[in-house]
This record gives sequence, structure tokens and C-alpha cells, in this order.
Amino acid sequence: MPLTLDQALTGISGILVTPYDDAGDIAPEKLNPILDRALGAGLHMPVVNGNTGEFYALTTAEACSMVRAVVSQVAGRAPVLAGVGRGVRDACVLAKASAAAGATALMVHQPPDPFVAPRGVVAYLSAIADASGGLPMMLYLRNDQVGTGAIVDFCAVPGVKGVKWATPNPMKLAEAKAACDPSIIWVGGLAEVWAPSFYAVGARGFTSGLINVWPERSIAIHAALEAGSYMAANALISGMKAFEDIRAEEMNGTNVTGVKAALQALGRDCGPTRPPSAWPLTSAQKALLDDFIAANGLV
Repeated sequence: MPLTLDQALTGISGILVTPYDDAGDIAPEKLNPILDRALGAGLHMPVVNGNTGEFYALTTAEACSMVRAVVSQVAGRAPVLAGVGRGVRDACVLAKASAAAGATALMVHQPPDPFVAPRGVVAYLSAIADASGGLPMMLYLRNDQVGTGAIVDFCAVPGVKGVKWATPNPMKLAEAKAACDPSIIWVGGLAEVWAPSFYAVGARGFTSGLINVWPERSIAIHAALEAGSYMAANALISGMKAFEDIRAEEMNGTNVTGVKAALQALGRDCGPTRPPSAWPLTSAQKALLDDFIAANGLV
């Protein structure tokens, strides 16, 4: 039986890549083996149109096509979280399409506009909620400089279910969690490496790009954290940290590059990344990736 949304949110939110064909067009069918392996390993919730999915490199029409394809491929095996964002009209178009496709909930990217007012974000979230017909929303917070008061206001918008916390400030997360309604779910949004720190202040679950490549390791890390075994979790994280280090190079410009290069090496080619992401890996970066794959027997 599929997990409830609450259960899935406190599990692993697996951020899927967006595959491309030889012409550079989206090719969602290439996700089938990746999804099958990840769900078979125990992935709690696939996420389409996240940052590992190159959300900002996609057109709104492409993002709509991706959510329809992923919901169809998942076929009820797990809840699906669909990313929405950019300008409010694009966000609303995508929210409506995600609801029509059968997505379980929305992940709302923090607006990247250079002129963002906290009260404007409240209006933005309200518009998205209306467009989706009331789908639950997870806020994807990548900049906590808005302050705790603003985060409280965001979380008070009807339909907001929780926050994916993607800033390296666990104490600010703890402060925001204490200030918001206890029903809000707080999720670690900086993948496996930061998950223990976020768990320590009350977050549950985490996002992951590793699930595209090595979902079994992500599931094992989650299980260790849920069991309260930080020592075991940190040991498992140590064994995959080299992969995250590759993804963090060039100002995080190799974040998706590392995932897609690993998929190529494992025979599940999903095409290159789109500019301005880096592509391909440098020879030094590729050597590190090859070492990681060999050291963990992923071939």
C-alpha cells in the first residue's frame, strides 16, 4: 500500500533527473529503469521538476510534460511531489497541470526574482494554492535571510504542509520550527550529508539526488537516522560523500552533472545537462567519479 503524504515527506524525497534525447529534447521514458530501481529499493517519494531535474533549464511546457510522465510511470506506487515555481503565472500553469496529472503535492521553489517581498511570497503561495485546487504545498526554502517571522507567515498560508529546509543553518531551522504551527513538517533539503545535523534539531527525512544512482545507500542512511543511530548514518554518509563533493564543485555547477555522468557510466544515459550547468565533467572530476563507482562496486 502506498505511503501517506505525511509518511512520504518524512522519508526520502528523491529528486529525479530530467532525461534528454540526442536532439536535446526531454525523454521521460528514460526514467523508467531509474524509477523502478529506486522504488524497488524503498524510495518514499519521487520528486519531478526539482533542481536535480534542472527545473530552471526547462520551459514551463516541458515541466508540465515531465510531471504528467512521472505520475504515469510511478503508477500509484508512491506519492509524487511536483516542483512548481518561476513567475507567478508560470507557477500557476504548472500547479494546475500537476494537479490534473495526479501529483500528490507541490514543492514550491523559492522565487528567484531579484525583488522579493515576504508579503509578496504570501500572495504567490496563495495564488499557487488556488490554481492547484488545494493541493498540499511544501516550501523549498533555499535562503533563510527572509527571517523567522516571514517563514511563520509563509507556513500560515492555507495549504502549506511543510518546509524543505535547504540552507546550512540548522539552528535557524530549529528557531523556525519552534515558531511555526506544530503540524508543519520540516524536511532536510540538503541531501544526505546534512541530514544528521537537521535530524538533530527536529527535521525528518531528506532530499536526495543520489537515489538516481545508488538508492540503496540513501535508504540505508534514512533507516539509520530513523533508528537514532547517528554513528551508523555518518559511516554510511562517509562512503558516499565523494559523490556529493564532485557535485559541489564549480559553485555547485556540477550538481546535476555528477548525477548524469554517473548514470552514463552505469549504462543509464539520460543525456547531458543544459547550460549554464557544467558539462561534461573535467578529466579530474571524471577520475574522482570513476574511483567512487569502482570503490562502491556500483558497476
